[in-house]
Amino acid sequence: MEEIKFNEEGLVPVIAQDYRTGEVRMFAYANEEAIKKTLETGYAHYYSRSKKRLWKKGESSGELQKVREVRIDCDNDAVIYVVEQEKNRACHTGERNCFYRTIEGKKVEKPLPFETLARLEEVVKERIEKLPEGSYTAKLVKSGKERVFQKFGEEAVETLIALMKGKKEEIISETADLLYTLVVSLSVSGVEITEVMEEVANRFKTIR
Repeated sequence: MEEIKFNEEGLVPVIAQDYRTGEVRMFAYANEEAIKKTLETGYAHYYSRSKKRLWKKGESSGELQKVREVRIDCDNDAVIYVVEQEKNRACHTGERNCFYRTIEGKKVEKPLPFETLARLEEVVKERIEKLPEGSYTAKLVKSGKERVFQKFGEEAVETLIALMKGKKEEIISETADLLYTLVVSLSVSGVEITEVMEEVANRFKTIR
């Protein structure tokens, strides 16, 4: 805490980054009290420059941010809250994050590459829960776990064949199919992508 360089107003910029997807959820400011409250409670607190008061994210909307980690940058003048967005809508507009428009004003529809698997998992889980008509995922899941796993195996073989052929476009296409069926297989098994990524992260120190 002593290392943080607060500005002349006693504030520091704070970026809320999603623990699961990596996306930037929002930007705000915090004073020393807000950061202390965040560390004490485990939930994101900020300072409102317009209302001149401390505020807890989600205190009225229910869109709480559970803070997994607080990081400080190399110059000690900016902070990141690594958060779990509990209801998945960080922006007051109802969008999942506050940066949902391009500089031209267009709504961002396509997730960034590092978000993709976690965002795909969200869609797959929704399809599994609601089983909408016309959904391939719903149809696959309705056919039973064994068929889901069989489909994953088929895609694994097709990906292997593509790799053996060495054609880049085919490798990319088949690997995309493989990842989709992997996410469906994990979802019906009650395993989350984040849990798998955490295990991979734990192995970093053993990778040679």
